[in-house]
Amino acid sequence: MTAFVLVSGMFTGTHVCQDPAARLPAAGAGAHPVALTGLDGPPRPEGGGIDLETHIADVVAVLDSVGAADRKVVLVGHDYGIHPAVGAADRRAGLVDRIVYLDSGMPRDGAPALAAVPDQSPRQRLTAGGGGAGDVLRPPATRAEWDSWGSTEGVSDPLLDRLTALAAPQPTGTLLQPLRLTGAVADVPTTGVLCTGNGTSIEMVQMLVGFGDPALRALVDPRVTFFELATGHWPMLSRPAELADVLLRAAAGEGQRLEPVEETEPPVHLRPFVLDVPEVPRERHGNVDLHLPDTPEPRPAVLFVHGGPVPADARPTPRDWPTLAGYARCAAAGGAVGAVVDHRLHDLADYERAAADVAAAVEVVRADPRVDADRVALWFFSGGGPIAADWLDAPPPWLRCLAATYPVLAPLPNWGMSGDRFDPARAVANAGALPVVLTRVGLEMPEIAATVEKFLAAAEECGADVEVVDVPHGHHAFETVDPTDESREAVRRAVRAVLTRLDRPGTR
Repeated sequence: MTAFVLVSGMFTGTHVCQDPAARLPAAGAGAHPVALTGLDGPPRPEGGGIDLETHIADVVAVLDSVGAADRKVVLVGHDYGIHPAVGAADRRAGLVDRIVYLDSGMPRDGAPALAAVPDQSPRQRLTAGGGGAGDVLRPPATRAEWDSWGSTEGVSDPLLDRLTALAAPQPTGTLLQPLRLTGAVADVPTTGVLCTGNGTSIEMVQMLVGFGDPALRALVDPRVTFFELATGHWPMLSRPAELADVLLRAAAGEGQRLEPVEETEPPVHLRPFVLDVPEVPRERHGNVDLHLPDTPEPRPAVLFVHGGPVPADARPTPRDWPTLAGYARCAAAGGAVGAVVDHRLHDLADYERAAADVAAAVEVVRADPRVDADRVALWFFSGGGPIAADWLDAPPPWLRCLAATYPVLAPLPNWGMSGDRFDPARAVANAGALPVVLTRVGLEMPEIAATVEKFLAAAEECGADVEVVDVPHGHHAFETVDPTDESREAVRRAVRAVLTRLDRPGTR
């Protein structure tokens, strides 16, 4: 018999698991939701606060009560719940047959759960010392406020009202105390259940693994499987029957496995650029590289802005990646200065400082005597797309064109961004006559494609000047993934479109 131990997430208790838990016994499985202290479990310990270790002890107690030789135990952690789940599995690794990460992050030894909280406002407050012993984080007070903690796609209004009514304050100690692991949990097989409506898919995880992040290498282990659910962050409310089925299949070891990264092959972002572009003189100015055309007079410039987040210790850095350097050489071959900036988008909380890096790089480029400071274009890629919102909101007269290639053009639901600063789909209404060149790939990840379509709908509504370069058979990062004639022509067309707008006389 399989026993499922279910650990709920932020602000919630056993009530959130009721529907899928009621369905599992029909398949001959046991369901054991964990009552977490201070949420819907025991009251606050006498004379002390509630921290992550308190919740780990809650889960351990349930594991000890259900673990037996004739039972297969599957430990399921949703959202914050994966942190006490993993902590408990580390202490009782011999009792746990599989851990299911239900639309959750990957807890790491020494890291607090706060690092995985999507809403960046409490992250900033608590990181700055805003949480003391006995302090709590208040739960969402309205339906709309839940969106800051994950997509509510598929959850009916009555269920959202119930979620709000039953929500409990989250003790900040559970978020601030670092998780401590012995390493025993590393041998427990795992399954990730990704909710695509919340902005994550198997394809996206595969892409991140391809970037070579050492922290993600374990995901290609054959004992690691994945499922997708086409819903938001709360599948136990929006898709309880499908979730119960997926949990049963996960317990059986089913699910999709990631493709291992070939050690003999370079990762996707370091493969050769799709065009054979001649080398040009390159100069390094701090975090900005200039690729220079062979011309004596000041020339227009294109600043290329990489995507991310990119790990801070990634080497080579983006300005040395074949795609960015290749585009910069294309610009130089066309008579413009091609500039590439390394910015500090290392985490989803880094957009403000990354945007500041881009703005500073613009000033470096415009101040160079070989650049015509009144004719500059900005070109954004992938996760760098949200930074474009600043320039769409208030285009300066010297900005002659804004380009974006397979970009993220609206924050994804699980990013937890407060405010709307980094939302190009909103900002395009303020772009005025600024020309936009958008390269759209036909085989884009659905969660990113949705942001592009949202942007294009907003652009059409406000009459923005947008030229779309379509790559029907292209994937994200097509310039190194798809070395085809279609890809080559798309790059040439996009570069021509940008350079043509830079060469136009006068102002917009």
